[in-house]
Amino acid sequence: MIKKNLALCMALVLFFSGCGAVNKNASKNTENKNETTMNDKNNNSTNKNSENKQKEIDKSETEGKAFTPLVLSDTSSLSTKAISWSWMYSPRDNASLLSKYKGYAFGDTSKKVIYLTFDEGYENGYTSSILDTLKKNNVHAAFFVTKPFATGSFKGVPNASLLKRMKAEGHIIGNHSVHHKSMPTFKNEKAFDDEITGVESAVNSIPGCKMSKYFRPPEGTFSELSLYYTQKIGYKSIFFALAHQDYDVNKQPDPEKSKALLLKNTRNGMICLLHAMSKTNAGILDSLIKEWKSKGYEFKTLDELPN
Repeated sequence: MIKKNLALCMALVLFFSGCGAVNKNASKNTENKNETTMNDKNNNSTNKNSENKQKEIDKSETEGKAFTPLVLSDTSSLSTKAISWSWMYSPRDNASLLSKYKGYAFGDTSKKVIYLTFDEGYENGYTSSILDTLKKNNVHAAFFVTKPFATGSFKGVPNASLLKRMKAEGHIIGNHSVHHKSMPTFKNEKAFDDEITGVESAVNSIPGCKMSKYFRPPEGTFSELSLYYTQKIGYKSIFFALAHQDYDVNKQPDPEKSKALLLKNTRNGMICLLHAMSKTNAGILDSLIKEWKSKGYEFKTLDELPN
């Protein structure tokens, strides 16, 4: 009888011990499950915050490129006097006009940066070489094109192929007007707008191409009214702080003298203008970029211009 009772007690002890272990394990499993759930929630929250942050960054970058145009009900007070731009221009005399109407000759002057730009009135056989050089040196630039360039060809090859390559390789396609005339001569707003929108339509009709809202006034000539009209249709006016007389294909400047001139007059934050139809520019571009880099300069695009 005693043995029977003892056996019963031992069985009861083992039973309750087992329940305790089960309960303990169950409790531990519940804790682990709760911890996993909390971690999942935290991870989801972190991921959501990261996504939101990225959206804010993307939105900020997009908004940074655009701006709210100034729209006046009466433009009669705006000056129509043509103002010429020098090849090595200091914009201080007209700094207030440029600032008011989104005009740029410089970018960030606090750093050793260069904004490299090319004007494309027509193709002369050097753009492909220039693109090769830019790609080799990992430099992105802006190409300001006219409508004749956008719709034209060189030796039977449509320039559209060059525009597609520019866009595919990360360059900016800017606007240089339809007829390459002095913009202050267009006093009628529609006639003025047509000079810009005509090029935009031609470029945007090419598959894979889209024109950016940057306008380089032909000859660098402007007036208060022309600056106003330009920004009113959403374009920024892009001038330059450095250029040289490279535009005459029949009278090309000496390569070494040109490179020395450009290097001597390089300044922080400058927008540099080179003509893409220039044999001299195509020949010196690689060594020029390397010299600039060796002096500590880096290259930025017009999309990175400070607002």
